Amino acid sequence: MRRLIDRLERDHKLTKEEWIAVITERADRDYLFERARTLAKQYYGNAVYIRGLIEFTNYCGNNCYYCGIRRDNSRARRYRLSEEEILDCCKEGYALGFRTFVLQGGEDGYYTDEKLEKLIRKIKTLYPDCALTLSIGERSRESYERYFQAGADRYLLRHETADHGHYRKLHPEELTLKKRMDCLWNLKEIGYQVGCGFMVGSPGQTAECLAEDMLFITELQPHMAGIGPFIPHHETPFAGESQGTAEQTLYMIGLLRLLKPNLLLPATTALGTIHARGREEGILAGANVVMPNLSPVGVRKKYELYDNKICTGDEAAECRHCLQGRIESIGYKLAVGRGDPVEDAGGNYV
Repeated sequence: MRRLIDRLERDHKLTKEEWIAVITERADRDYLFERARTLAKQYYGNAVYIRGLIEFTNYCGNNCYYCGIRRDNSRARRYRLSEEEILDCCKEGYALGFRTFVLQGGEDGYYTDEKLEKLIRKIKTLYPDCALTLSIGERSRESYERYFQAGADRYLLRHETADHGHYRKLHPEELTLKKRMDCLWNLKEIGYQVGCGFMVGSPGQTAECLAEDMLFITELQPHMAGIGPFIPHHETPFAGESQGTAEQTLYMIGLLRLLKPNLLLPATTALGTIHARGREEGILAGANVVMPNLSPVGVRKKYELYDNKICTGDEAAECRHCLQGRIESIGYKLAVGRGDPVEDAGGNYV
């Protein structure tokens, strides 16, 4: 396995069979993480970038089998933040040092293109030195172009799995992997800094599925990749399924860093949910982004994608300072700034 790890670090690619082997064995973990940390520091030093997460709606028209805010969850307590509430989150976050805001929500038709354009322009006018990331699901290319022209910089759209058969096990018939991938390619062509990502340990996932994820990321060459363990939600069809493990999630983080050394790679809240030091361990495995919650405390428990989500009762300042202490305890520092992706050794991002 060390031979494959070395080749991945050198060539930034493997064949599908090699991916399956290295994912199945999960050997030489300490060696992998040491190489991943070294590569991350070559590009980003010991900086860990903070993104201010604003979960502005938990309405969703989709019915994904794994998601707690799925359309058919009649017990979800729905909410939408007003424009004023969203801007208040940005104001508080800016005062705390955040220079990237992430607007995340379900696929909520209430937020039309016109409403979103107006909101984007206001945020970028008030905070021109900040990056604005959208994470609002599948939209038309025309919509993506409108948000980009309004000032949105980045777009996160996790593909969840790049294996067609596995995608069908996780989603109802009306959702297709082709459409999801088309959206990602559209976003990249428009000029966004694009983020994709997948769950680790989701029902039906195999090493072959994860190999397809790594091959897709090799092809797409995203700027960001968000991965985290699958965690079941009690009001979904997957309520009784086993959750993903921190061990496998950390291993995949290390592999992603070697695959794409200049990747912006979060240590996710989900990882922190299943492991007391999950986010710290994620950084030590090669991650370099954390996403504290700027949403009003009153709605945090309502944005419940999975059970037992952490930090739902903390004020924004508490989240920020708690994370700062955790990051500094392992020898890293929270970086103030937009935290844009850096160029690779050849002088290009991709």
